[in-house]
Amino acid sequence: MKQTLLDQKALQTKVTGDQVTAKEKWLGYLLGPAGALLLNAVLATYLNVYYTDVLKLTTVWGGAFLVVFPIVSKIIDAITNVAMGYIIDRTRTREGKARPWLLLSAPLLAVTGILLFTVPNASETVQVVWVMVSYNLFYSFAYTIFNMSHNLMVPLSTRDTTQRGGLSVFNQIATIMMSGILVALVFPMVIMPALGVDQGKWIALMSALSILALPLTLLEYFFTKERVTLENQAAGEDSSVPFAKQFKAIFSDKYMLLIYVYFLVYTAGSCVKNISLPYFCNYVLGTYNDGVTQTMVSAIGGIPMGIGIFAVWPLAKRFGKRNVTLAGFILYAVGGAVCWMFPHSMVMVLVGQFIKNTGGLPCAYVFMALFADVLDHMEWKTGFRSDGLAMSVYNIIAVAMVGVCTGIFNGWLAGAGYVAPEMVGGVTQAVTQSPAVQRIITFGFVGLEVFTGIILAVLLVFLSVEKDIEKKQEEIKVRRDSK
Repeated sequence: MKQTLLDQKALQTKVTGDQVTAKEKWLGYLLGPAGALLLNAVLATYLNVYYTDVLKLTTVWGGAFLVVFPIVSKIIDAITNVAMGYIIDRTRTREGKARPWLLLSAPLLAVTGILLFTVPNASETVQVVWVMVSYNLFYSFAYTIFNMSHNLMVPLSTRDTTQRGGLSVFNQIATIMMSGILVALVFPMVIMPALGVDQGKWIALMSALSILALPLTLLEYFFTKERVTLENQAAGEDSSVPFAKQFKAIFSDKYMLLIYVYFLVYTAGSCVKNISLPYFCNYVLGTYNDGVTQTMVSAIGGIPMGIGIFAVWPLAKRFGKRNVTLAGFILYAVGGAVCWMFPHSMVMVLVGQFIKNTGGLPCAYVFMALFADVLDHMEWKTGFRSDGLAMSVYNIIAVAMVGVCTGIFNGWLAGAGYVAPEMVGGVTQAVTQSPAVQRIITFGFVGLEVFTGIILAVLLVFLSVEKDIEKKQEEIKVRRDSK
């Protein structure tokens, strides 16, 4: 981004103070990201349904297309994430190093989001090419730019751990509102039964959501501020630390490696669960788009997320972010086990989901604050910040798991003999899936996270970065002031 462009008053942040304000929390961290997060939440749950049920791509290349294409696409995405991390670390403007890229991402999200669904009614080859190109334009380009910048807002907003924790909670409320209320409740009850497998209706809806992301992303840009970046710039910190030096610093630090492994395991379980959710509700627990089953599962299971807004941060402040999250994952595994033992019982699935989501609360609300502690620890240890590169690795894990898990799940479906629904006389008709397909879907939705919950609890035993983080932050300040 050119300095002259961001020097214009109209493009400058509306946040001017050194302390985090209520306006910053509500507009920059809650409302601003909501558009892009809503779009991404819908895609995470339903884009694969669009490919399998609307476009009927399950059998393309003998079932291999929907297995191979997501994985290959995420290799491209991984490369662009590294490139974006490199660029952010070397961006130096009065508006910060990450925020300027939010400005660029706003129109890109709108355009590429629409292209994902406007697949022409043409030959199989044309459709396959369109899907591959549009998917990578959105995920490897537009959403990479947004997500890298958006995820750095909390770590770069302030060094005050209390204020940063509050921003992390607000940031996560936006995610929960979009995925836990609109996508999990409204979509299965109202939207999906109305859409069926009608491509025209899918295009209209997703175009509207894509366009909505534009003004809201601009709101995030205008009502956030990179105080940490600006402090370091004022102290004359060099923003051109060699890439190899940053790379070595990140991958030789035990806390950074631990938090990456932790995030990888958590994301793998969550991705498979999200992809499996509509299939589980349609073919195992309920009937196809019945408008009730998925709403019930999401509503009862999601109640703890609302309660957690008020409970998690006080608990984390008293007992520590790591300790509360560790205890939560034990509950997480127990709840998943309850669901797995009784997958056809609505009552037991709802009980299990409630227990499981209660256990997942700490991770959902405080993870980014914990990640920010690791970034500050890295600065204390090395003498320089590596935010862009560190976040690019984080994003690579996030996007790679989406592709890998989508490919694996689609491979499971194809191998077990999944049969897509048909449109007959303007009405969507679905078949009863075989026991093999139902077992695969059940493991994806409730079984896998029993194992990931146990693994995550063990990993957190060793992630003790926060115990002396305030002392390290004070040493950073003294070091910076002495320059």
